[in-house]
Amino acid sequence: MTRIFLLLLATIALTAATAPRPWTAVATPVASGSYLIGNPKARVKLVEYVSYTCPHCAHFTQESGATLGAMVRSGSTSVEYRNQVHDGIDLAAATLARCSGAAAFPRVHAAFFQKQEQWLDRASDWAQGNRDRIASWPQLAQLSAIAEGAGLTAIARDAGAPPAAIRACFTTDTAVKKTIAVSESTSKVPGTPAFEINGRLIQNVGWAQLQPQLRAAGAK
Repeated sequence: MTRIFLLLLATIALTAATAPRPWTAVATPVASGSYLIGNPKARVKLVEYVSYTCPHCAHFTQESGATLGAMVRSGSTSVEYRNQVHDGIDLAAATLARCSGAAAFPRVHAAFFQKQEQWLDRASDWAQGNRDRIASWPQLAQLSAIAEGAGLTAIARDAGAPPAAIRACFTTDTAVKKTIAVSESTSKVPGTPAFEINGRLIQNVGWAQLQPQLRAAGAK
């Protein structure tokens, strides 16, 4: 009986070790400079143009969450998030999300939108109260201070971003430049959220209008 029990435990451990991660937890850097969440070979490739300071983006994330998550989890659909930066607070948030790395990005991205109202209000109050004090600081120091003052660094850390990655995020301008480059590449999109399904641009729609188009394209 003991031997059978030990064999059973070994089988369970092996299965857990070899089981694939759910597609919703898999993020891959892509040529655009963004992260793609899901199966890179998915039949349906959704691109979402987002801004972390955009209330409509947060609303879309809330509305689409469970169903879009199921589509990604099935392997039929991938989602690439391209950040369109609207202001300094947005730049700090987008850069920090990127710095979190592929393993943590899906959780950090979701947390920033889930807690948007909380940190955005805090960021606005902090920026107004500290604008004069930090005006002469270098850009990286300002962005780091905004991220800390808004509570973004704490949210990212709680979502699994490595502390070393957070500390290094604004040490050099590499990550900031990449974030700005991604944003500049979205110039064809006048506002967020906007979408592409397999390369076809779709604007001025919500989840109710986008979902049937994803289904028609093959999302399951």
